[in-house]
Amino acid sequence: MHLKRAQLRWFRAICAGALVVLLAGTVAIGQHYLLSPPVKAGRASTDTISLHTAEGQRLLAESDARVDYPGLAAHFVGQSRRSFCGPATAVTTLNALRPEQAPLDQRTFFSAPHFNRLAPFKLSFTGMSLRQFAESLRAHNAEVAMVYASDAEMAEFRSVAQRNLQSRGDFLLVNYQRAVLGQEPSGHISPIAAYHAGTDRLLILDVAAHKYPPVWVSVEALWKAMHQPLNPETSRTRGYVVVGMRSHAKAAPAQKPSSVLSNEPKVR
Repeated sequence: MHLKRAQLRWFRAICAGALVVLLAGTVAIGQHYLLSPPVKAGRASTDTISLHTAEGQRLLAESDARVDYPGLAAHFVGQSRRSFCGPATAVTTLNALRPEQAPLDQRTFFSAPHFNRLAPFKLSFTGMSLRQFAESLRAHNAEVAMVYASDAEMAEFRSVAQRNLQSRGDFLLVNYQRAVLGQEPSGHISPIAAYHAGTDRLLILDVAAHKYPPVWVSVEALWKAMHQPLNPETSRTRGYVVVGMRSHAKAAPAQKPSSVLSNEPKVR
């Protein structure tokens, strides 16, 4: 009898310990993915130039393709969760496109009809693929052209970027793998704010503001970063979107877009 009681006490102690470990792990995971990321400088590359340096400011002053910079800078928001680079980029861009409307934030962004109620939770762990990102912008009545890097050429991308950054009413947003730029490995989405022809560099207005400043990167390096697959299990690459507002004639989409969280390989 005493032996059985001792075994029961040990069993209860083990169960209690396992429960404590499980709860601690759940809290840690929740803090990592669901709370605002801590401010901490990320790994930088000597091939990038921070906008906060004298050289970075000189490139911006010399650029003749920077009309998008003021609007993006005025409405810029950093991502509120580790995997919210897509929502932060979308909110920044949509608010810059329609400054006369009530601004979106990273909570109201998910109020569009084609997000389900669990979208913020799911995206906190998976992030967004390029296609899901494009669909999220369309869900907010934006006109979106999406291009996978594997379906285009670098020269074409450079031309698109230069034209876009010299014209008003549209924005260029990129999906790339940070590791190729010498930064901490991670898939990422951010807007492009300017192009400097003399050095063939683009200014990424990085929405991971908790660890990276806006940086100038070469077109070649960014193209290689966009040409990376979503993950090792797929050959589908990253790429870019050009986004503008629908005209009044196109205010209602011709057909209902698919769910923003339709099946897609994990993006991180």
